Amino acid sequence: MATDPRVYSFIGVKPMSDLELATMTEKGLPLASIDRLKRHGLSFTEIADVVISPRTLKHRKARREPLSSVETERVVRVARIVELAKQVFGSREKALLWLRSPDDRLNRRTPMQMLVNEPGGRLIENLLWQVDEGIYS
Repeated sequence: MATDPRVYSFIGVKPMSDLELATMTEKGLPLASIDRLKRHGLSFTEIADVVISPRTLKHRKARREPLSSVETERVVRVARIVELAKQVFGSREKALLWLRSPDDRLNRRTPMQMLVNEPGGRLIENLLWQVDEGIYS
């Protein structure tokens, strides 16, 4: 499955292919990707809980280092899921509301909290497809 081109507005670079995105992820995205997540509506707390701790971010900024490959992977995952939720719900506001709402299917965790790792991201992606198909609301 090719990455949705709208995801690139979250990360600040536009790879020519999924292979190039994978290579960029290995090298790490620039710290500006964190600011882009904020501009797309993510809160400081959500970024700290899902992508990078404030302390680590502060150290990366001081050293002028890019995000690590793990942090970059999280940025890409969050961008992909937020964009998919936006498509499913029709607006960024509705998408973020759904991503921030505790869900019984997730043991009262929010979909956003599940994005800290790839299995959680896949779970949320599947829930979004179910919502889109009318299986869940």
